[in-house]
Amino acid sequence: MLDDPLDRAAEALFADMPASGEFAKLRKRIIRETRESLQVYGMVRRGARWLVCLSGGKDSYTLLAVLLDLKWRGLLPVDLLACNLDQGQPGFDEMILPGFLSRLGVPHRIERRDTYSVVTEKTPAGQTYCALCSRLRRGNLYRIAREEGCDAVVLGHHRDDAIETFFLNLLHGGKLAAMPPKLLNDEGDLLVLRPLIRVAEADCARFAAAMNFPIIPCDLCGSQDGLQRQQVKRMLDDWERRRPDIRAVMANALANANPSHLLDASIFDFAGLAPKA
Repeated sequence: MLDDPLDRAAEALFADMPASGEFAKLRKRIIRETRESLQVYGMVRRGARWLVCLSGGKDSYTLLAVLLDLKWRGLLPVDLLACNLDQGQPGFDEMILPGFLSRLGVPHRIERRDTYSVVTEKTPAGQTYCALCSRLRRGNLYRIAREEGCDAVVLGHHRDDAIETFFLNLLHGGKLAAMPPKLLNDEGDLLVLRPLIRVAEADCARFAAAMNFPIIPCDLCGSQDGLQRQQVKRMLDDWERRRPDIRAVMANALANANPSHLLDASIFDFAGLAPKA
């Protein structure tokens, strides 16, 4: 008999999962890659409480499912609270996520804050919504995490998000930086965790489709043309058509930095480099 409501939720979630060997391999791969991230980046502290952020997209559904799966297997000794921040975006179906979470019995909090109106009002014509939207969303999630006694805000960013962010910083920001798997916020009281940072976006899409999750599309960013991230994604898609493993190679590169072969004197002592006497 399952006493933990999260274990019961996991059992309910996977009760009708596909029985194919292909899905079993996909599930196993996502579990393995997530466990590697949790271990390598030291994300888990026994007894911690995590705010698992859900947008209603394929990535956040996959995040919730894999965390529930790990808890069900006894491999994730933390408490989970699912959270959706309804930002007042027109067309967002506010009943889908509460219904989904309630049916499974997942503890959750739904927060409604009309940041959409603020973003569209404050963003100058011709500029993208992303920066202000992200800042408002992050501030609200930090507040909710504190109110709920959570130690970490857990996000569904995956491997492809990290690669795209690297190229955005390289091509438009003039720096080498991707998306950290584990981050301490400026106030120093909350961690931001990305357990899916090694998981391919295509695997999230296949998993979400196979599990028949009720996807809620986000049209705020998609309503704008010429977004730099969309351009980078198209560039990477073009490269991957020519070399199917290119994203995997890039992800390995992000985890295999060599400071002595870059040009940043703040991370390698070039001045002190000299031949032996």
